[in-house]
Amino acid sequence: MTTETVAITLLLGVVLVLAFAWWRARHRVGRRNRRRQVVATTGEGEAEAVLAAEGFRVLDRQITARWTLDVDGEPRDVHCRADLLVEARSRSTFPRGHRFVAEVKTGTRAIDPAHPATRRQLMEYLHVFDVDGVLLVDMRHRRVHHVEF
Repeated sequence: MTTETVAITLLLGVVLVLAFAWWRARHRVGRRNRRRQVVATTGEGEAEAVLAAEGFRVLDRQITARWTLDVDGEPRDVHCRADLLVEARSRSTFPRGHRFVAEVKTGTRAIDPAHPATRRQLMEYLHVFDVDGVLLVDMRHRRVHHVEF
């Protein structure tokens, strides 16, 4: 094997390794997001059982609301999506028929209602949806928190 052949083979090997590393890094975020989505979807399914045990009935899933913000005189359409719309039943500590948006959290920080992103999300839901309150379903500890502002 000539020196030129060895150099070309090494160069080709380095290019292949770099290309694979680039491809893997590029798709890592997608894989992480897919894993997170699986955990979230599983958590939402389990959250329905936790809510039922606390006296709530699920009315709807993945509910959306749309509205218009006025930014410097220009209208901007926005929307948000909440995990669950639930209703208090006779076993609940709330009056029967009261409706709540229930946000399901499976992570470590987001299960804290004082966590800035979670707090803002719950406040937005309370403002946007026509409900009597908001609930945070902590799937890590399998608890339902009623959050008031």
